[in-house]
Amino acid sequence: MFRRQTTGSVVCPFCHRLVGVNDEQCFHCGRSNPGMWGFAPLLRRFGYNLDFSKLVVWSCAALYLATLAVDPGGVRIGSLFSLFSPSGHSLLLFGMSGSVPVFELGRWWTLLSAAWLHGGLLHILFNMIWVRQLATTTASEYGGCRVVIIYTLSSVTGFFLSSLSGALGILPWPLQGATFTIGASAPIFGLLGALVYAGKKGSSALGRQAWSFAIILFVLGLAMPRIDNWAHLGGFLGGYWAAKWLNPLQPENTRHLVAAFGCIALTVLSIVLSIVYGLQFF
Repeated sequence: MFRRQTTGSVVCPFCHRLVGVNDEQCFHCGRSNPGMWGFAPLLRRFGYNLDFSKLVVWSCAALYLATLAVDPGGVRIGSLFSLFSPSGHSLLLFGMSGSVPVFELGRWWTLLSAAWLHGGLLHILFNMIWVRQLATTTASEYGGCRVVIIYTLSSVTGFFLSSLSGALGILPWPLQGATFTIGASAPIFGLLGALVYAGKKGSSALGRQAWSFAIILFVLGLAMPRIDNWAHLGGFLGGYWAAKWLNPLQPENTRHLVAAFGCIALTVLSIVLSIVYGLQFF
């Protein structure tokens, strides 16, 4: 039951067609390394279907509902953009980042946890639409494991740059950093950065489209209030750097698999630490 499959066929996690377990690329949809070095059947038995975007969507949805449930009295039902917004206390409990949590409270692990929290119904809805679209596209270029790495590193670089800018406190709006910040937009921009780099290595049309999306979203961020522009910039730079390090022209290997599970484990640990340390403020 727990043995690695070394011969035969497996089901591609993207197109659900049979491919060779050792194929470097799915013949039908182009998915990189669909057999995951023979571990795909084992991972599927544990409920992991190799689609990271689904993991992000379901986890973010669960955490959003949890932040509403722990402090129902603090849920805000105001304007369209603040519809069903969790309280600040509940977001701090689950791992909100920013200059205050990182530099004043010493909760540096929130650079990971903040990307999985959201401040309202529209906030999570739009971010998850982008995640579903961009994570799938990025996986077709880099493979599923490297998407996890890019997503995680982009969260760290995005929220670190935002928290650092917020701690300096010398820049006017819309260039201010954040005292408190959450959302998947930092790693979303990281995925865009990775796609831009992939465009330089061959997928030129895809790279141009990613650049267009990034520029449009940057401009919208500068025009709209309460948008964490430094997290967007830091996430984009982190994703671009991670993509350059991971090199989409090279196939995935087992080190990427180990690193991906390490990223997921560290993310889970960051949320657990946030809850443990956050209970003292709740």
